[in-house]
Amino acid sequence: MLHTKMNEVIRDVCENLAEREELVHAIAMALLTGKNLFVLGKPGQAKSQAIDLFRSHIDGAKQFDILMSKGIDQEQLFGRLDLASIIPGHVSQSVLKNDNSYQEMAAYMERLLTDAENDTERSDFLSAASELQKHMETYRKCLSELHSGVPEILTENKIPESHICFLDEIFKANDGVLNSLLKALNERVYTNEGVSVKIPVISFFSASNEIPNFNNPEEKSLRALYDRFDFKVNTRYVENKSNRMRILNQKQKNASPAVQTVISLDELYAMQEEVRAVKIPNSINELADNILCELRRKDIPVSDRIYFGFSPVVQAEAWLSGRDTVIPADMQALVNYLWDKPEQANVISEVIKRLTENPIGDKIDALLAQAYQLRQDFEKAADKNHALLTLRSGLLPIYEESNALKNCLSENDAARSSVEGFIATLENISREAHDKTGFTYVPLEELKVYKQLSA
Repeated sequence: MLHTKMNEVIRDVCENLAEREELVHAIAMALLTGKNLFVLGKPGQAKSQAIDLFRSHIDGAKQFDILMSKGIDQEQLFGRLDLASIIPGHVSQSVLKNDNSYQEMAAYMERLLTDAENDTERSDFLSAASELQKHMETYRKCLSELHSGVPEILTENKIPESHICFLDEIFKANDGVLNSLLKALNERVYTNEGVSVKIPVISFFSASNEIPNFNNPEEKSLRALYDRFDFKVNTRYVENKSNRMRILNQKQKNASPAVQTVISLDELYAMQEEVRAVKIPNSINELADNILCELRRKDIPVSDRIYFGFSPVVQAEAWLSGRDTVIPADMQALVNYLWDKPEQANVISEVIKRLTENPIGDKIDALLAQAYQLRQDFEKAADKNHALLTLRSGLLPIYEESNALKNCLSENDAARSSVEGFIATLENISREAHDKTGFTYVPLEELKVYKQLSA
């Protein structure tokens, strides 16, 4: 099972680090969902080491690492223009590299020169090499007629040929580089000299010891870049003494981290496919909406872009647990997806925990508050007959929503009796109000049917 293999990689990496389980889990989540990860923490907290260790368990994944600064330019990240591709009569290195006939001639040339170097009688080899050189030159000119004039970028060992990118201290980059990174982070595309290059990067990672002050005009432009990182983790120094001793002993013994479990790049792509196939019940979407509303009430802003993109996160969490369907407990994985400032993480975690552990109870409490407000408004009204009509029209949608909640629960679910008790409370509110007017009491179920018939 692929999820078992990914969990083994997570365990392998965690064993070679101390108190970095949250970070390692976030790295796995980013790779499984194709999202980006930002790590906030002081220097020396094994942020880049965790990423390097994880990548070492993925066979075939190319990694690009760079420490960003104002002096880093776009060519150092994305590659430079191959001048041969635009000079008449010349041909780009990429064309020569991908032409089998030319590569065969180049390999033969290399053998001839090697033989000439190892043989005292070199004339025959050098003569053959000279003839081959003329033939290769003619062949290059023919290729140039077909391919010259088309700008090409030399991208070897740069971002456009990488699967995992670690851009350390990304906020220290200059404005030109930041603008080019925005599209790369969001769309996995880079444009240079009018040529758009698809980027195979699965995830971008970055780390910094601080978050920019977006209220500062000089740092305001960094906000868009910060928002391109979907997951965020805040690391700390190792707190437990036994953990410090374990890592210290490893380093004193010069013990290299063991790579016990390896997954191939194709297996990682297959894992992503399985994650996308995990089912999300409507109840989970309802729960996500409740979390969103609760966080906004607590003045924790969650953008529509983030909210509408939550699905892969909980799908990956369910998949790692070996399930094909998301359950409420998987929503806890959203903490590092939702926080914008580190101090928000605990609040978000508490909200998610409360709503996932007792979602029905919280929903009933909210509906009950609405019902009591309707009753209070009725009690304060001078014209009770007119107020009763308002009360009934307000209670009816609450009653319908309560029945929908009850129908989602099995007969043996303990929460079902709580919902039924709440429905009885609604009927009591309605009955007591009718007793204070000249109207005949009509049960809410009959009012619902009448509403449907008159619609």
